[in-house]
Amino acid sequence: MLAVTATGWGITIAVLAALIAVDLLLFARRQDAVSLREAAAWSSFYIAVALLFGVVLGLQSGWGLGVEYLTGYAVEKSLSIDNLFVFVVIVATFAVPAAQQPKALTIGIVIALALRFVLIALGAALIDAFSFMFLLFGLLLFATAIQLMRHRDQDPSVEDNVLVGAARRLLPITDRYHGSRLLTRVGTRRALTPMFLVVLAIGSTDVLFALDSIPAVFGITRHAYIVFAANAFALLGLRTLFFLVSGLLDRLVYLSTGLASILAFIGLKLVLHFAHTLDTAVPEIPTVASLLVIVATLAIVTAASLIQTRHRPALRAHAGALREPARDRDAPADAASGAC
Repeated sequence: MLAVTATGWGITIAVLAALIAVDLLLFARRQDAVSLREAAAWSSFYIAVALLFGVVLGLQSGWGLGVEYLTGYAVEKSLSIDNLFVFVVIVATFAVPAAQQPKALTIGIVIALALRFVLIALGAALIDAFSFMFLLFGLLLFATAIQLMRHRDQDPSVEDNVLVGAARRLLPITDRYHGSRLLTRVGTRRALTPMFLVVLAIGSTDVLFALDSIPAVFGITRHAYIVFAANAFALLGLRTLFFLVSGLLDRLVYLSTGLASILAFIGLKLVLHFAHTLDTAVPEIPTVASLLVIVATLAIVTAASLIQTRHRPALRAHAGALREPARDRDAPADAASGAC
């Protein structure tokens, strides 16, 4: 069992805070767009830091736990690609200027990370108190996988975001951006800017993704520390990854199908684990096998997507939705088309 001291938690959080501070100081205040070369360099840096953390954890606490972290990180990183699709939708919906996108993404991700910490603590407490939570989490992932497959050719609608809708109705919001500021003054009154809505949409939408991704990573490990670390390092590199691959996302036409398959697989792993607690004759899926399945699924999905879009250039990928977006509910059944 992994026992992390208060000092260990403190060092981990301090490292994460330092990386967030670097993001804010170097990028969030910039007034120019992030170049492809710069995004590639920083994306590589964040991935290297995440992998280095896994190596250090393996050396300090045993490679069994190191593999659990790396598998959890692979799950969160793959699911975070779907977040990028949603970020693209949000940025396009609110017409965020290119120079303001880094700050919007960074602040939104920081908010999401703080809220995920609360959800992870709650999930860990529930699992420790009630063993049947493995069954509930597994069934939740099955349901999510089914919904993602059903709506794999659709994108989630920002208009369905309850918090964004309430903010528009209840708060004074200007109709134009004021640089990267969230709050500005209009005459004698203070008002929020559209940047506030962008940050709110990114942070709240990511929490909805967390309701699926956190149970998924608990299917890999029961250690809250590893779950938090996997989530945190996957999210930290998300902003630079957005600028690196946003132009390639349209080509990943089978990504939603692949992610649905991964969620269903981890749901099965959770259900089997619960059954194993009742009867040790029921087999469990080893963590190393889970890592291999996840990596193989992502490789197959990526290769198949690139081959398909090479033959059919008009195809465009979609993030996939957990329910039918509001703007499509009254549309004709044959109005939407896309890849499987």
